[in-house]
Amino acid sequence: MALCQEMPVLAVADLIGEHDTRIWRVLHHYVKDAVAARDLSDVKTIGVDETASRRGHRYVTFFFDLDRKRLLFGTTGKDASTVESFSKDLQAHKGTPSQIKRVACDMSAAFIKGIRDHFPHAEITFDRFHLTKIVNEAVDRVRREEVATCEDLKKTRFLWLTNPSGLSRAQRARIFNLSCQNLKTARAYQIRLVFQDFFNKPNGEKGEAFLKQWYFWATHSRLQPIIQAAKTIKDHWNGVLNLFSARITTGLLEGFNSLIQAAKARARGYRSDENLIAMAYLIAGRLAFGLPT
Repeated sequence: MALCQEMPVLAVADLIGEHDTRIWRVLHHYVKDAVAARDLSDVKTIGVDETASRRGHRYVTFFFDLDRKRLLFGTTGKDASTVESFSKDLQAHKGTPSQIKRVACDMSAAFIKGIRDHFPHAEITFDRFHLTKIVNEAVDRVRREEVATCEDLKKTRFLWLTNPSGLSRAQRARIFNLSCQNLKTARAYQIRLVFQDFFNKPNGEKGEAFLKQWYFWATHSRLQPIIQAAKTIKDHWNGVLNLFSARITTGLLEGFNSLIQAAKARARGYRSDENLIAMAYLIAGRLAFGLPT
């Protein structure tokens, strides 16, 4: 099993002189048995995220135990039905929906609906990664709109989406010079930088006071993408502020998704979503395999 984590299944098959379809059958057999034997009665805090499985907008959704840092469940799609499928799987492994107290996820309407329908006792938290992504995307939309009137903004996406500490001296100088041109992108950039301070607030009370001030500034910026981003955050206000009480993040899932995509790249893709999910369990499921001796 460990060999299949390190090498593509096809490479393992070539190494031992076997057809890869047989290797996959063996993997599925042992993964299925190990997953079936798990006890999930102690799971309380989960993270939900999707990853691309194949081209053509094909996705797989993964559910993680954030306390024990393990993959709990994977299924095709990224709609509300994926949450229902996880709820059924949890109950099949000695768990109950009422035991889930906290969920970290993005602002997908489908995930939010699924969680509210199937885990009504869970508190939803929208984490730093996804909040930052919303504001970053707004800044980049401002830049792309302004490129038409300012060619100096071409090929500067990285500069505006990276904090000053991550830039070289020359890159910081370029940001400064562009900012002197009174660009809309520069104003959006400043709003983005100030938003980062939200995550450094010591508690929810100070966090909310800061966010109210930032929201007023953003919505009066006359930058439509920034206004839309601020309103998206306002629409999910409670889940944003839950950051300070829950102190959970989907950063673990983002790291896991990187491992999955790297494994997929090494294998030059998987033939099916089922193969991708099986490999995900191998990589992050922390499964106990009853292998023959």
